[in-house]
Amino acid sequence: MYHNIKEGALLIADAHYPNHKKELFLELLNAVLSGKIKTPQLILMGDIFDLLVGESKYLKKQFKEEIELLDTIAKKVEVIYLEGNHDFNLKSLFSSVNIVPISKQPLLAKINNKTIALSHGDNYLTPLSYKLFTKFIRNRYILKILPDAIAKYKLKSMKKKRLCKDIAVFKNIVLAKQNYYNTNLIVEGHYHQGVIVGNYYALPSFACNESVAIVKSAKIEYKNLKDII
Repeated sequence: MYHNIKEGALLIADAHYPNHKKELFLELLNAVLSGKIKTPQLILMGDIFDLLVGESKYLKKQFKEEIELLDTIAKKVEVIYLEGNHDFNLKSLFSSVNIVPISKQPLLAKINNKTIALSHGDNYLTPLSYKLFTKFIRNRYILKILPDAIAKYKLKSMKKKRLCKDIAVFKNIVLAKQNYYNTNLIVEGHYHQGVIVGNYYALPSFACNESVAIVKSAKIEYKNLKDII
């Protein structure tokens, strides 16, 4: 069954809130809420937060207003949130947002007559060590016994992470990834590249250049925030 992606849908990837472009990201969300940015769908492509997991009481309290803001937006326009490697086990945090866990990705959808696969981007071509680590860290029982001090430290440490860099062999990565898909378009975040290679859309990272993606005429266009707000 395919999800319907609407004309004018707004896609945001890798905002890494609140350590990067915090004020601009909130400005973007409030512009969607107020209707200043008009869109029928808000699609969050993962790593929207630098760290957000459903089991952490500290993170839930830390981002209470932001969680409520997204839920409020979701009552006006459809909000689809694809979990990433920094934000996961989110279903318990939101009442109105449609959460798509990594296990349900790619999300298969249609834009007019074109099929499209949407995912955060870390579900294929990852080393075994990464797969084992992410499976371990997403385990609800393990997360429940981790002290809030660890979540607090991890969130703070993300300020130092270098997010914005070109991947020299990225075209080779894309060619390998295309073997896993059988759709007209492939849309992923995770890599922070902001490029289009054939039918593969590597979404720009909002944290890097304040850019988003907009569905227009069955295609996806990259736009800077200042051009749409």
